[in-house]
Amino acid sequence: MKLSDELPVDHRLAAVYRIGAGLCGAILLVFGILGFTNQLGFFDTSGTHVAGLSTNGLLSLISVVVGLVLIAGAVIGGNVASMVNMTVGSLFILSGFVHIFILDKGANVLDFGMSNVIFSFVMGLLILTFGMYGRVSGGLPHDNPYWRSRHPEQAAREDRARRGAAAGEPPRLTGGAGARPVTRETGPRLPGA
Repeated sequence: MKLSDELPVDHRLAAVYRIGAGLCGAILLVFGILGFTNQLGFFDTSGTHVAGLSTNGLLSLISVVVGLVLIAGAVIGGNVASMVNMTVGSLFILSGFVHIFILDKGANVLDFGMSNVIFSFVMGLLILTFGMYGRVSGGLPHDNPYWRSRHPEQAAREDRARRGAAAGEPPRLTGGAGARPVTRETGPRLPGA
């Protein structure tokens, strides 16, 4: 069973993935386009700033491409948007760590400054959070498709109980001798009750 088959098309998580990918993609796209409008050299490392971040033609191109990838993920939606968000967010965080070590070195071909490193961390965490929303947590609701795929036996029991209740079947007894039915009015039987 593939997890992508378990996520309904209209599940509320899909909207979070789409909004996150679209919003962050638009920010990167605008930053990249602003870099191109300044006619920056492709490998220029003279410290030209756009929107408070140092940039060059190569960084502008990467920003436009990554922004378009995020927007494409938002258009597709669902698990694709989630996976794109998690991948791009992880790459942003990795880029922040790499560029901390090469800020004042010749290997800094993207002309990163400390503000770029901070932006990379913040944007990476934001994109990653949008991608992981509803997928990684200890308190996922039981209708969450990711919870259901991790707990298939319990999900099947809950589905059977829900179908039985909808069909008007009497509630099944829980526990051993002297057990009483669990209903909305009575709730589960507590020990010693």
